[in-house]
Amino acid sequence: MKSKNIVITGTSRGIGYELVLLFANAGHQVLALSRKTPQELINHPNVTCLAVDLTNESELEQVSGFLEKTWKKVDVLIHNAGSLLHKPFEQITSTEFIRIYQVNVFAVASLTQKCIPFMSKNSHVVTISSMGGIQGSVKFPGLAAYSSSKGAVITLSELLAEEYKEQGIAFNVLALGAVNTEMLQEAFPGYQAPVSAKEMADYIYNFALTGNTYFNGKVLQVSASTP
Repeated sequence: MKSKNIVITGTSRGIGYELVLLFANAGHQVLALSRKTPQELINHPNVTCLAVDLTNESELEQVSGFLEKTWKKVDVLIHNAGSLLHKPFEQITSTEFIRIYQVNVFAVASLTQKCIPFMSKNSHVVTISSMGGIQGSVKFPGLAAYSSSKGAVITLSELLAEEYKEQGIAFNVLALGAVNTEMLQEAFPGYQAPVSAKEMADYIYNFALTGNTYFNGKVLQVSASTP
């Protein structure tokens, strides 16, 4: 397969980290975006790491600068970064609510705006959402901010698929069930999800490269269980 330029967020650990290695080891060029940069990724010849706070508009300019000067094009953008808050609704502060939306929704919109000028026909934007954001799915107490933000980003992706369909840029969402990541363990200590970060990364890897051939503006539920 011809080498592609892949932008991935939330790459310091979990699914994002595994995705970077999958793409880079397969010969693709990867721009890894996270606040922390693991040494293994920094040392990989096919990986460029940028230490970026996705909620900081000025820091996102680093991405625009890199794309304009170096790559000139983006083939795949994977919005993997996320923030999870497990807390009773009445105890969630407005600051906490806003922070969840800044990471899970506003940052997705902002980074997409930075990448769109470098995307063309057959480019693919994949947003990682959650089963909790699916209308009619089983909901869990304590996830008001998180799940509602994941629902918002689903609608955003559907709208962008319509807005950019004439340009041939596909937008799809993968709504994941529980994956055994550090983020999940921090929010739900002791809970063992049935799928590992590596296993989910394998699925996302293949979908990011080929899913736009069959889907645009779709939400695929990727879960073998509830949650």
